[in-house]
Amino acid sequence: MGAGRALGLLLGVAADAVFGDPRRFHPVAAFGSTAAALEKRLYADSEAAGAAYTAALVGGTVAAGVAVERLTRGNWLAQALATGAATWVVLGGNSLATEGTSMGRELADGDLDAARSRLPSLCGRDASRLDTTGLARATVESVAENTSDAVVAPLFWGAVSGVPGLLAYRAANTLDAMVGHKSPRYLRFGWASARLDDLLNLVPSRLAALLTVGGAPVVGGSASQALETWRRDAAAHPSPNAGQVEAAFAGALEIRLGGRTVYSHGVEERPVLGHGRNPDSGHVTRAVELSRVVGFGAALAGAFIALFRK
Repeated sequence: MGAGRALGLLLGVAADAVFGDPRRFHPVAAFGSTAAALEKRLYADSEAAGAAYTAALVGGTVAAGVAVERLTRGNWLAQALATGAATWVVLGGNSLATEGTSMGRELADGDLDAARSRLPSLCGRDASRLDTTGLARATVESVAENTSDAVVAPLFWGAVSGVPGLLAYRAANTLDAMVGHKSPRYLRFGWASARLDDLLNLVPSRLAALLTVGGAPVVGGSASQALETWRRDAAAHPSPNAGQVEAAFAGALEIRLGGRTVYSHGVEERPVLGHGRNPDSGHVTRAVELSRVVGFGAALAGAFIALFRK
């Protein structure tokens, strides 16, 4: 079982690197449509309704993953192929790098209109009033957070729990993106999705920060600053997980992140992470490079964990 799972994780990482997201009939998009339809039936301004909604959708993906594991049990090649397909579907490393690279190029060219139009594909902030520094900061923070959410965490849960772990994690993370924010509509209904996503990311976010420390010198960054900033500033972030990797990225790139953050549902005053200069287009490009390095490290770590896990 271990060899098939380990090989499958590496196959999925390779597929994501070469092909990116599936172009048609993406299962995550289908899951999102199902979740939106179920929300119309179950929505109520209560935590109980939100918990039922989350349990139904995440539980359904776990059941599907368990069925796949049972069908492939005893056949390492079938397990490798199933794990590889699931890994490819849930990873977002290639898309993240593509969007981040394009954003860095647009900022370097001074094309703020294009950069503002692109930002919603990376995060849910109000881009209309952001200047070059604001757009660069939002992009680096998004690249850092999504390196953990869309790359390290799926690989961790795939290594630990195979196909059920991969599918359940992506389901929970998708629900958090859909209903887990603090708007008036979702403050209570999205509570369970947000808390489940927080729980599932507790270990992966810290693994992502550790890999950021190790990978910083590869992109000309500072491992010592990454470690220092991670240890000093991460806990001040309102998210128990996003702050871990954002602080590590800030230190690794020797920049300053955090501050006033404008969303469609309101304004948040985020703590400052790091004591370097404000980010620019060059830091966006280096953040993407660091994200790739962290993803490569996570793939190796995930394969190693899977290989020796019964």
